[in-house]
Amino acid sequence: MADAALARAAQLWSLLDEMAENESQAYLRLLRQQRAEAERLCAPPEPHLCLRARPAGVVGRPLFINVCSWKRVPAPKAPTDPTPVSAGLLQEVSGEGDLYSIIDIAYNPDVLQRGEENPEKMEHLIYLTLKFIEKRCNLTLSYLYTIESFKLKGSLETMQQRLKGRQIPTPDLSQNTKKELTLDQLLHSMEAEDCSNAPVLLKEENVTQSKVHLIEEITSTEIPENLSTPVYQMITVKDANEKPLKIELKMKLPKVSSVSECDLRTSKDDIIIEVPEKYKLQLDLPELVDEETTTAVFNKGKRVLFITLPVAKPDP
Repeated sequence: MADAALARAAQLWSLLDEMAENESQAYLRLLRQQRAEAERLCAPPEPHLCLRARPAGVVGRPLFINVCSWKRVPAPKAPTDPTPVSAGLLQEVSGEGDLYSIIDIAYNPDVLQRGEENPEKMEHLIYLTLKFIEKRCNLTLSYLYTIESFKLKGSLETMQQRLKGRQIPTPDLSQNTKKELTLDQLLHSMEAEDCSNAPVLLKEENVTQSKVHLIEEITSTEIPENLSTPVYQMITVKDANEKPLKIELKMKLPKVSSVSECDLRTSKDDIIIEVPEKYKLQLDLPELVDEETTTAVFNKGKRVLFITLPVAKPDP
């Protein structure tokens, strides 16, 4: 078997030598293609945004999700295809008063760029990310999350090591030196990556088969009379035919500093937002909504809570 592999390698080198001698332009194109592919595979993951989530229904340590851009993760071949994703291990951090969990999730740069250009696509990608983490780590998360003002929780080097699986030396492909990168060096640099961290497919059907509550449900409690009603704005978004698509609710919560202070429950026709000892808002909704796909985002800098409630589809 080893002799056969050596024979194939010798044949390959012979073909390359022949191409270099007789078809120099084609040989140069091949080298450029291989170099570009090697650069793609060896490029490190880069931070894109950081999410702060928390377990559903209980008070627990926050979970920071580093959403990263990584050229090594392939892009979907078509818009309807599953999205490849690569993930590191869930890690618990404690010390110096800090107590939290952290996980790194990587997508192809094109996937994240489409999300930047279309907020709805980014919101859906975050939803799929949370569902993926729940399944991978056996967690149940609240879908009230915060996009942090910083792009990365922790150090860049540690994040890259977690996604790669281990720390490895990689050849510097950007330097134009006389010494060429050998096939053996390239193979060793790629084989050293931990195969357990290879991208997997983030399938839509994998995250929608079981019905889950997308907003944490809480029990009613005695509400003090001094709770204030927050300033809010509610609009119904419609399509070109004036058909309701979703309800968007925005409210200012200047006394709130963290998403963990907010309690939210929703039904098909109403919504209640509570911040103990600070705010309470109960609203009847103008349309019946799908409470299971409702999402909420808290902007920490502006102290504003954004809630999106998709309008329920009529029964067939």
